[in-house]
Amino acid sequence: MAVSPRPAAFLRSSELAPVWREVGDTLRLAGPLVLAQIGQIAINTTDVIMVGRLGEHALASIALGSGLYVLFLLFGLGVVTAVAALAAQAHGARQPRLVRRTVRQGLWVATAIAMPAIAILAGSETILLFLGQQPDLSLQASRYIGVTMWGLLPALWLIALRGFVSALGRPQPVMWVMIGGVALNALFDYVLIFGHFGLPALGLVGAGIASTLVNTMMFAALLAFAVWARPFRRYAILGRLWRADWQRFGRILIIGLPIGITILMEAGLFVGATFLMGLFGATQLAANQIAMQSAGVTFMVPLGVANAATVRVGYAFGRGDIAAVGRAGWVACGLGLVFMSMTALIFWLAPRHIVGLYIDLSAPQNAVVIGHAVSFLFFAALFQIFDGGQAIALGSLRGINDNRAPMLIAAFGYWGIGLGAAALLAIAGGLEGIGIWLGMLFGLMVVSIMLVVRFYLRLSALRIGGLVIRA
Repeated sequence: MAVSPRPAAFLRSSELAPVWREVGDTLRLAGPLVLAQIGQIAINTTDVIMVGRLGEHALASIALGSGLYVLFLLFGLGVVTAVAALAAQAHGARQPRLVRRTVRQGLWVATAIAMPAIAILAGSETILLFLGQQPDLSLQASRYIGVTMWGLLPALWLIALRGFVSALGRPQPVMWVMIGGVALNALFDYVLIFGHFGLPALGLVGAGIASTLVNTMMFAALLAFAVWARPFRRYAILGRLWRADWQRFGRILIIGLPIGITILMEAGLFVGATFLMGLFGATQLAANQIAMQSAGVTFMVPLGVANAATVRVGYAFGRGDIAAVGRAGWVACGLGLVFMSMTALIFWLAPRHIVGLYIDLSAPQNAVVIGHAVSFLFFAALFQIFDGGQAIALGSLRGINDNRAPMLIAAFGYWGIGLGAAALLAIAGGLEGIGIWLGMLFGLMVVSIMLVVRFYLRLSALRIGGLVIRA
C-alpha cells in the first residue's frame, strides 16, 4: 500500500519546530544583551576615538593603560559571570531563594576581587616599565589608570546585577542602562578630554574620569531596576546584604574562578600582544589599538549571544532537559557564525573606512599608522569567525558548569600556541606587528576548534549518563 508523504513531511516539520523556537528565544534574549555588550565596549571605544584626536602618542598611551586595566576587569567579569549561570539554573529549578542568595554573594565576590586589583593597579607605571614599555608612554598610561581603576568595583557590581536580570529572562534594563551610559560617556569625554564649559582640558586623565563616573552611574541605575521594578523586586536582593553566606560565596568561586582564568588567558593573549607591539614603537602600537578596538566592537555580538547561551543552556540544564541544552548551544553557535562571517567581509572590503573612524586619513603624519592598521585589520578579519566560535562554545559550556577543561584549553591555545607563536614570528621571524597578529590567529583557531569539540563531547556524556530528558 502506498504511503503518503504527508506524515514524513509533518515529522520533519515537528523536528524543526523546536529549533526555530530556540532561534527566536535566543534572539529575544541575546538582542538586549548584545546591545548591552556593544554599549560596554562603546564606552571604551569612545575614549579611544576621542583620545586619537590628540595624536599618535596619546593613542599609544591609552593602548597600554587600557590593556593593563582590562586584564583585571575581564578576570573579575569572568568570575562574577558565574552569577548568571548559577542564577539561571536556580530559576530553571524554581528555587527563588537560591537566586537571591546567588546575587547577594555575587556582589561580595565582586568586592573581594576589586579591592586587591585596585591596589595592584596603583603601581601601574612600575609594572609597565618592568614590561619594557617606553617611559613616557608608561607615565601617561599610569595617569589614565590612576583614575580609571576607581570604576572597577562598580563595573563588577554591574556584572553581578546583569547576571541576575538576564537569568530571569528580562535583559532589557541592562540594554537601556548601557545606552544611557554610552551617551553620558561621550558627553563627559568631550568636556573633560578637550576642556569645554569652562573646565580644563585633561586629556587621558579626563577619559579615565569619564569612564569611572559612567560605570558608577550605570551600576546605580541598574540597581534601581533590580530593587524596585517588577519582577525583580520580589527577590529583595539587598535584604540581609551584610550577612555572610560562605557556602554560596564558595560556589560562585568554584564555578567562576575557572571562567575568570579562562577569560584572563584570552585577554592575556591580546594584552600580551599589545605589550609585544610596544617593543616596535608608538606607530605600530597605535595602529594595533585601532585594529584591536575594531575587532573588539564586532566581538561584542557573539559575546552577547554567548551570554544568552549561558542562560538558555543553564535554564535547560537546571530543569534536566538535555535535548534543549544541545539545541540552545548549537543554535547560538550558528547565529554567531553567520554574524562573524559578515563582519569579516566588512574588515576585508572597507579597512580604510574603519581606520578613518579613529584618525584623520588626510593627515600626512598619519600615513604610516594607517598602513599598519589596514594590514592588521586583514588578519583581524581572518580570526573573526574563530573568535566568535570560541566565545559561544565557552558560554554554552558555562551553562552546564563545565569550566575547568576550557580553562586548560585556553591556557594551551592562547599562551602555549598564540602568544608563543606571536613572539616567535614577531621577534625571531622579523615580522614585527604582522607576526603578532598571525600568532593570535593561530591561538584563536586552536581554542575555537577544541571548545566546540568539547561541547559536543559533553553533550554526548550527558545523554549517556541517563539523565531524564523531557521533550
